[in-house]
Amino acid sequence: MDQPDKNQPETGPYRIVLPEWISCAPFERLLGMDIVEAKDGRAILSMPFRYEFAQGAGLMHGGVLVSLADTAVVMAIKSMVPENTHFATIRLESEFLHPVRQGIVTAKATAKRDGDRTIDGEATVVDDAGRAVLSFRSTFKIARESQIRGNSE
Repeated sequence: MDQPDKNQPETGPYRIVLPEWISCAPFERLLGMDIVEAKDGRAILSMPFRYEFAQGAGLMHGGVLVSLADTAVVMAIKSMVPENTHFATIRLESEFLHPVRQGIVTAKATAKRDGDRTIDGEATVVDDAGRAVLSFRSTFKIARESQIRGNSE
């Protein structure tokens, strides 16, 4: 097999093995997310505002806030479905309420089933002062099969 071109970035596919069912994946670890709690369809995650997360005006980038909210809902879902259940975000909606300039942001999420394979989630992200900075709603779909094709062990 030829060696990969060192001038080209690796682009996958990647096999990800998590240490536990409810744990952060590589992307979430890159962002510094911490799972404070995940049980009974609820989750709380926190994350610091790092310099690398700033947009041009010095505020926390909106995509980082959305990632935290989405991941909080994922952990809420993982707390209520069997291990190794595959599911994915199929819809999300975010409303930015206040800018984040510093500190730690915390997402509080809930999830509830809406039929056999659909789960609705909601999250609110708050700043250090407890002020809501993002309102988030999403829908997830559970895969028909126990393993997503191409991801089997």
